[in-house]
Parts: sequence; structure tokens; C-alpha cells
Amino acid sequence: DGEAHPMRAEADGWHAATVAGVGAGARYGFRLGDDTLYPDPVSRCQPDGPHGASAVVDPEAFAWTDAGWQGVALPGQVIMELNVGTFTPEGTWAAAAEKLGHLADLGVTVIEMMPVNDFPGAFGWGYDGVGLYAPTRLYGGPDDLRCFVDRARALGIGVILDVVYNHIGPDGNYLAAFSKRYFAEHANEWGTGLNFDGEGSAAVRRFFVDNAAYWIREFHFDGLRLDATQAIHDASDVHVLREIAEAARSAASGRRILVVAENEPQARSLIDPPEAGGCGLDAIWNDDFHHSARIALTGRRAAYLSDYEGSAAEIAASLAHGFLYQGQRSHWQQGKRRGSPVLRTPPMRLVAFLENHDQVANSADGRRLADDSHPGLLRALTAALVLGPQTPMLFQGQEFGARAPFVFFADHGGELGGAVRAGRHGFLAQFPWIAGREIPDPTDAATFRRCRLDWETLARNRPLYRLHRDLIALRRTDPTLRRQGADGVMAASCGEIAVVRFLGLEPEGDRLLLVNLGPDVELDTVTLPIFAPPTESGWRVAWCSEEAAYGGIGWVEAETERGWRIAGRAATLLAAGD
Repeated sequence: DGEAHPMRAEADGWHAATVAGVGAGARYGFRLGDDTLYPDPVSRCQPDGPHGASAVVDPEAFAWTDAGWQGVALPGQVIMELNVGTFTPEGTWAAAAEKLGHLADLGVTVIEMMPVNDFPGAFGWGYDGVGLYAPTRLYGGPDDLRCFVDRARALGIGVILDVVYNHIGPDGNYLAAFSKRYFAEHANEWGTGLNFDGEGSAAVRRFFVDNAAYWIREFHFDGLRLDATQAIHDASDVHVLREIAEAARSAASGRRILVVAENEPQARSLIDPPEAGGCGLDAIWNDDFHHSARIALTGRRAAYLSDYEGSAAEIAASLAHGFLYQGQRSHWQQGKRRGSPVLRTPPMRLVAFLENHDQVANSADGRRLADDSHPGLLRALTAALVLGPQTPMLFQGQEFGARAPFVFFADHGGELGGAVRAGRHGFLAQFPWIAGREIPDPTDAATFRRCRLDWETLARNRPLYRLHRDLIALRRTDPTLRRQGADGVMAASCGEIAVVRFLGLEPEGDRLLLVNLGPDVELDTVTLPIFAPPTESGWRVAWCSEEAAYGGIGWVEAETERGWRIAGRAATLLAAGD
């Protein structure tokens, strides 16, 4: 109504006022001693973006249909990461909901949604968000997001949200106008760090801890993915990430949720239990598997990939043992130790992937692996990913070989836009195959539009989709694979062949996965014990990526009376013979 309502001072710097007769849709803001109208830092809706007035939302108005949903536990999950703005041509939650049937048919069980907190401009990844409680108006209204989550659950798919608690975006960030204590004196690679352990940090911690609980409580998300946790600095006795996880679980009111961390140093302490000094998160990304697999697929090795070989030995070791670096020294990191021991950690607690938003975008043109690798090798390493004991994650369109690129885009103009362009050029300069090449302008709307998924490719590339669908079904139905290494995983390499043996409850339940990165191999004898058959009847092929239905040229039995013949650039799964 345009009326001003003075606020009364309370303890610890807080101010409050009660305003009667205000309903959903009412617009409001705060004046802090001048004529500027600031948006609410915990606004649930910003209809005009982060610079406009806030809007009142009734979080209880939506009619949920998910009363019987029990949540998501870690075992058996298959994750799909997606960016709502590019997942469909429309770039809305309503349009994305129309594609949920496709994901359900594929076998995806969890969607990892890239950040949806409000951010400036008409397009962006969401990692420069400033309205941490307001779902961006670009994808629809708050109830459109609720409808998406509700529809996903009806199809048996959980949804977790990517949240950014390591920095706040620079444009539209008004927190400092309310209090300087939100920010720390230190900076990280994305901007000023947040004050989780300094003077006045109690209220700052509450702001972010409450935010985590808010997404779970008001939007029924099934968990969170925590972005770049290595940039969240906290020397408190109880780390803020532990508080975030505990608050999120409490907000779920008995539902099972997942809290997953991205952490470049791969610190196991994030998933260690609180009683052991850890943060008690559920899972952590395994970058090492990606780095080695990408070299095997593309042949390119530089910058942060330079500490890896892309060899069969690395692929086998990562599948069986998790991180490749578990405390060894890293040349790329100037001799510092990388990673932490996970040899005794259940494999499912590591999230493995061949593509994600960052890794696809870390190229000159955002080219997808379907366009950047040998088709046979891609099928083979897809099998290694999906059949392996870790929790597999796909990136939108990976399942059908999407040709649309995915690069960094952010709608910033002026000086900030120039800094974004320069920063992207500077980061990508570490890759020699990119140096000197033209890089798509991240601030150009045409760059964003080119990243929209090309769904017509699905109809043209059914074999690759069928491969993914069959692998996910095999992972779910095979009695040994679905246990995700609970009975033990062995690994070895034989030339260019990664050899992984999944131990069953009984010897006849063993499975042998052969991932051949090179050409066909013929062997008269094999002395490695990992090849030994579990029964006198030997091995039989249970599945092969060279099946004609997947675009391969066919296969023959791997073990015969005359020796072994292992298909080249292929993955072959063996089971005990009949």
C-alpha cells in the first residue's frame, strides 16, 4: 500500500515490525536510513529480479501429493545433473516437468538441479546467486518449482538442489547494506569469503543454516549438493557444514535426504561421522575418476589433468578404490599432498561421472564427449561408470549424445561483464589446446541459447540412449552389481585392459568387468588370478558394449578353450558360465 512501518530495535542488532493485513503477492522492501528500497535478504520471491521489491509468498498454499514419499537413501541411486534454463527450449520448471517421464524411463532416480537462487540478468548458471531464499523468476514462480518436485516424486525420482555457500554474487548483493559482518576479510577465487567464524558470525551461520533447512522444508527437496566446499572456511569447534547437514535432516521430518559435497582436495572428513571429527555428509564427488577417464577418451592431458595418465591401471584402481590420490603428492599442486584415504569407505559414498557442468564447460566450445571421443571408448567407459560400485552421475543429454554445447554463461554487462570475459579467458588459458582460440562470450545471449539441449538428437541417437537405459537396468537388477561392492572389489590391469572383479555373496555370484581401452586382444593364457573363473564352467559374456543395438559391431565369447579374445574399445561383463 506504499505505507511505511517503522521497525523497533531488538537485541544483537535486529529490528522488527508487525504489519497486519498483508497477503500473498504484496510487495515490500526495507529502507535503511536513506531513500533506497532494499529487497528482503530472505525474500521468498523477487518478481522483478534481485534489484526489485520483494513479494510475500504463502508457503502453505501449494497442494502437495507426496504424503507417502519416504525420501532418498544413498544405495542404488543414479543421478542426473541438469540446468533448468537449458534443459528445455523454454527453460522453465513447467517445461522440465514434461521431460520427467524420459528420465524415469531411463532409470534416473535422483535429479541434481543446478542452483535456482535468484541472480541478476536474463540467464546464468546460478552460482552467482544473491537472493538465496528466492527461486529465480526466470524459471517460473515458486509453486512451479514445487510442482516440478511433486511431479518428480510421483514418478519415483528424488530432487536435490545445488546450493552455493562459499560466496555471494557481486551484482544485486545487498547483504553488506544490512550488516558488514556477513563477509570475512579473506577472499576466495569467486570473491569475498563469508564470515562463519569471526565476530558476529552466529547470525551469519544462522542465515545459511536456515537456508539449507528452508529448501528441504518448503520445497520438499530430497537433499543438497554443496558447491566448492573447500572455499568454505570455518575454524569453529563445529563446522558450519555439519550444522547445515543436521538442519537439513531435521527439516526433512523423518524423510531420508542426501547431502553431497563438491570438494576439490577430496577431503574424506566431509563424510566422516561427527563423532570422528567429520561433518557427517553422505557423499563426495570423485574428480579423480573423471580426470583419468577424460584423458582416456580424448587423449588430452594438461593443467589439472596432468597428474593423470588415463591408463587402464588408473581406471581399474579408481573403480575399485575410489580416489586415485589418497594422500600422495601432486605435481600440479606443487608437491602438496592430494586427497585422503577412502580404502575403507563404502564406494557408494563417492559420486563418479564422465561429464558435469564444469568439466564440459572447461573447453573452448563446451563440446560434449559424444563429439570428442571414440564411440566405442565412450560406450566402454559409460559402462565402467554405470556398472561401477560408486554412485554414478550423468549430465543432461549425456544419455543420448547431445550435440548442444555447454559453456559458461552469465548475463552481466559493463565492467563486471568485461571481468567475467577476461576471467574465463584466463582460466581456460591453462589448456594449451585452447590457447589462442576464440572462446564464446559468456555474457552474450546467443551463447546461452546455443547451450539449450537439442532434444531432436534423442530420436537420431537411440542406440546410445538404449545403452544407458540397459546399463542402469542391469545395475539395478544384477544381484552382485546392485550391492555396489559391499562384498569386495578387486582390480588389476592387463595391458590396456582395466580388470575389475565384483565379489558376490557366493563365488558363483562374482562378476568380471573388462574395459579394453585399446584394440582387440587375444591371449593364449592369463596368469593374473583376478581372471580365474568362479566355477569349473568358466566365464560367459553377460553383457557387452559392442552389441549391435548400441552401435557396436558385435562380440564373441571372451573365454574359450583356445584362450581369450577381448573386444577392443569395449566393455565386457562376465558372469559364471552355465
